[in-house]
Amino acid sequence: MPDSDGSAVASSDVFVSYASQDAAIANAVVAALERHGFKCWIAPRDVTPGALYADGIINAINGTKALVLVLSGSSIASPHVGKEVERASSKRRPIIALRTDAAPLTSALEYFLSESQWIDLAADGTEAAFAKLLTAVRRQLAVASAIPAGAIPPGVAPDRHSPDRPAARLPRSWLLVAALTVAGVALAWLAIDRLRSFAAAKQTAAVPSASRPATVAAFAPPPHSVAVLPFVNMSGDPSQDYFSDGISEELLNSLSRLNDLQVVARTSSFSFKGQNVDVATIAHQLNVGAVLEGSVRRAGNTVRITVQLINTVTGFHIWSQTYDRNLTDILQVQTDVATAVAQQLETRLVGDEEARIGMGGTKNSEAYDAYLRGVQLLRNPDPEEANDKAAIAAFDQAIALDPDYARAYGGRAAALGNFAIFNAKPREQPGLRAQALEAAQRAVELAPELGEAHLIVAEIRAFLLLDYAAAAPEFDRALALAPGNAQVLRAFAGFAADLGHFEPAVKAARRLVSLDPQDVNAHITLGMALYFARRYGEASAALQDAKVLNPGSHYVQSFIMQTLLASGQTELARQQCESTSTPLDEDFRHHCLALAYHSLGRQADAERELQQLKALNGDGSAYGFARIYAQWGDSPKSLQWLATAQRLRNPGLQALRVDWALDPIRSEPRFKEIEARMNLPP
Repeated sequence: MPDSDGSAVASSDVFVSYASQDAAIANAVVAALERHGFKCWIAPRDVTPGALYADGIINAINGTKALVLVLSGSSIASPHVGKEVERASSKRRPIIALRTDAAPLTSALEYFLSESQWIDLAADGTEAAFAKLLTAVRRQLAVASAIPAGAIPPGVAPDRHSPDRPAARLPRSWLLVAALTVAGVALAWLAIDRLRSFAAAKQTAAVPSASRPATVAAFAPPPHSVAVLPFVNMSGDPSQDYFSDGISEELLNSLSRLNDLQVVARTSSFSFKGQNVDVATIAHQLNVGAVLEGSVRRAGNTVRITVQLINTVTGFHIWSQTYDRNLTDILQVQTDVATAVAQQLETRLVGDEEARIGMGGTKNSEAYDAYLRGVQLLRNPDPEEANDKAAIAAFDQAIALDPDYARAYGGRAAALGNFAIFNAKPREQPGLRAQALEAAQRAVELAPELGEAHLIVAEIRAFLLLDYAAAAPEFDRALALAPGNAQVLRAFAGFAADLGHFEPAVKAARRLVSLDPQDVNAHITLGMALYFARRYGEASAALQDAKVLNPGSHYVQSFIMQTLLASGQTELARQQCESTSTPLDEDFRHHCLALAYHSLGRQADAERELQQLKALNGDGSAYGFARIYAQWGDSPKSLQWLATAQRLRNPGLQALRVDWALDPIRSEPRFKEIEARMNLPP
């Protein structure tokens, strides 16, 4: 991990925090841990010479899995130690305190250490205390490794504003995301015999009562907050996972339509699939007061669905139910489960909310099954022609069986859009775009109150047809109808930021992060909204949070570099872009260095990087070339490449209004002509 002055700070298992008076103990702790294979970070040993000390500390805490605190009278009095503990606590890193004396804690340390594990060196003796410390570290790292960091499979991460990426290499992002919300799957079924029984009791080390903090901060998640875990497939056939996953996802989507509920998004709640993680850990990771889990057993056209709702604060089961039904009754089961969950969480259904739970669905079991198969194919990160065609065929089958199946039309629109982007020949693309829009509009006609259907129309208009003016009211309508849907929030935030509507963009992005804390894309969305708003310090913090979730992501790192360049930290950007240890795609590395070298007066080097970028990507980086020439002060070439980017429908054009790199050419008449042709709404 690079720190903020460009020096490399590797991620670690353990960050050791201590006061200088306790250096001998701290170094002994490091020696003991490293003898057992744990990677430690300790200052000053691991601070790169010449680096900014405070930034190195912050980035090291961001990149660690746990913090070990040498707790003494000296460290209690140290403001630096206090800041390290506060930072680790804010990042939800587990803290293990090795107490060396009985000095009283400050109120702040009592608060931040209230849920930490304590080991009493004075009472246990060095050998026993270090043995406990090793056990505690192993336990904490085992928990951390059991929970996926939210890394995105290759090809799924969004790439909306990477300026140097040719259109042919676009990931399956926006349409896929929209489709999987509209094409969200259908109901909740489970089997009681395989429900996991989770203990809510939190593991803590035995510490003498005199050594414990006087107060313990209670776990206090937001009221009416719930996570829907992926239901267990009890059919005995792994190929039926699409069915159990689809049902749990559809139930998640149904609950998110209830205005008083705060429902964690799919990416975060499904990150625990297949992991042996207890409910208490899940609840703290997702910050929810309830968890809904269950299982599905399918036999032909009949299913057994078992659900249970758990209070994550007390650990007690709130409610459970088993449904033995025909597939034709799935929509009613979905409504029954969602209504029961709302009632158990003391949420009042108002107006037509109950009717909205199953909106856009079907009562035809064969159509439903075909739809779920289409959704599974859309989730495949590999943009092969066969996958897209199979998904289209599955949705077509669902529509043939039920011509009024709104969500199937939404899925068809997404599959057609994916095919147009990734696999269609140029002459085929106009027809595919038209078909995609037609299917999306049909979904809206059939379910006009379905926010996710409006989202698909908005995405197709904006990113397939480049009709931003027509897309804007659809984005607004989607958000109004589905304010608790993470994919709607993400798409709206990105679009609003592109238009320069920064306040609603940042608001939506912050709400997104609260609903999808384990999704790296949620943090990227917030970072980019702040970046385009030119709030670079806040943007950097959000992007560092994204990097914690996916440290090796080239996509995240490219945005971090953009923020450094935009904020004038050119030398730091140069260092990181030059370093082969910095995870970056080669096309962006050349782009970054072409800008950095020019700014540092190394024009010959900048020219070399631009030529390498042109050789690598050709016209596919037209928008990136426009940015570079604009920053070099060559307005004619910048405008020439910008026109090429518009002709090629380069996705970077989405940021035309807010991209800092184009500021030098904004007053040019040709720029204003290009912007006018974009038909951007006010």
